[in-house]
Amino acid sequence: MTTPDPSSLLSGGRSFEIDADVLRALREGLPQVAALTVNAVTSEVPDYRGAMNGPMRDTITGAVQMALAGFLKLAGRGHDVDPGTPMGATIDGAYALGRGESRGGRSMDGLLAAYRVGARVSWRELARTAAEAGLPATTMAEFAELLFAYIDGLSAASVAGHNDENTTSGRVRERYRERLVRLLLGGSDVEALTGAADRAGWPPPSTLTAALLPDARVPGVVALLGIDTLQLVGDLPDSQAWDVDGSFALLLVPDLAASGRRHLLRILAQRHAVVGPSRPWTRARSSYDRACRALQVTAAVRDEQPVDSEEHLAALVVGADPEALDDLRSRVLAPLTAMPAATRDRLAETLLSWLLHSGRRDEVAAELHVHPQTVRYRMGQLRDAYGDRLRDPGFVRELVVALPTRPRL
Repeated sequence: MTTPDPSSLLSGGRSFEIDADVLRALREGLPQVAALTVNAVTSEVPDYRGAMNGPMRDTITGAVQMALAGFLKLAGRGHDVDPGTPMGATIDGAYALGRGESRGGRSMDGLLAAYRVGARVSWRELARTAAEAGLPATTMAEFAELLFAYIDGLSAASVAGHNDENTTSGRVRERYRERLVRLLLGGSDVEALTGAADRAGWPPPSTLTAALLPDARVPGVVALLGIDTLQLVGDLPDSQAWDVDGSFALLLVPDLAASGRRHLLRILAQRHAVVGPSRPWTRARSSYDRACRALQVTAAVRDEQPVDSEEHLAALVVGADPEALDDLRSRVLAPLTAMPAATRDRLAETLLSWLLHSGRRDEVAAELHVHPQTVRYRMGQLRDAYGDRLRDPGFVRELVVALPTRPRL
């Protein structure tokens, strides 16, 4: 913050002088004014109510005494106050007070209310002392204007301090939380993760659930999930290996029970997102890896609805080793390689449906939208190609795993 020149608070910069005798009387009464002001603040401002003893009252007392002393220095300019007096120290103190409120997790409402109460009580007591000491009525209005302009300046400095602390601490917290996410994805040990969580001001939950979604959708989703949701946008681990379109960000959502998972999926509606399983918070990498694999497995599904990886476990298992799957598929489809591609595809589709429906011809025909006689004809071709292997349970298992399936949109 750039500290303003306190002299600018003097009624728009106009010259103001106060009699030395009046100033002396004001100084002598300063301890009583400070005490009355502190009592009023601690009794009238809810945030400070009941702070009759302890650190809070000491803070309030110090702030009031500093403010009143600074005001009298301003009022005494031209008399016995050294022009080199560091008046900026008062403004700096108000700025620090605002930062302290932010660090304590408090809004500015209480401090601004304290300024208003303090201005009222201080003016009442200072005006009475000044009048008794002979301050002319014509000067009293300027005296009041000076005091309230001075309090406004202190209030503005405190607001600036509060805002600066919020901004600074917010950026620092974001950096610490990003570092925590990277440690979680890097598989760091529990001690390192716990220390990083503490530095980030993040209370460790029981579980974390990974969600991948397009970068642009992150702010709106996080606003609905809460401040303890961790996020990492850009430069995700292993993202260069994803065979998908678009740039994805990671969210780590704490403590999702079954109802919470449904709520997350509702929030992600109309977004091409993928949700991993819930895992102990120190094993968040496991949830992230599952979400990444699910993103690849379901890349062909373009209905812009969130994908729950728990609903695609079989596809994830089958796709865990793509090269092994390709080799298996080539082997089980070898008897059909001499046929035209269109015929081969129709027969493979019919064979998988036949196996899944346990040979119930009418159900196979209904699924494939063909006549039952067509199913009978195709199965005759398949029996000619495979022979007795269609009765071998081991080979049938390989067929079910290897035969390509159509995405169900």
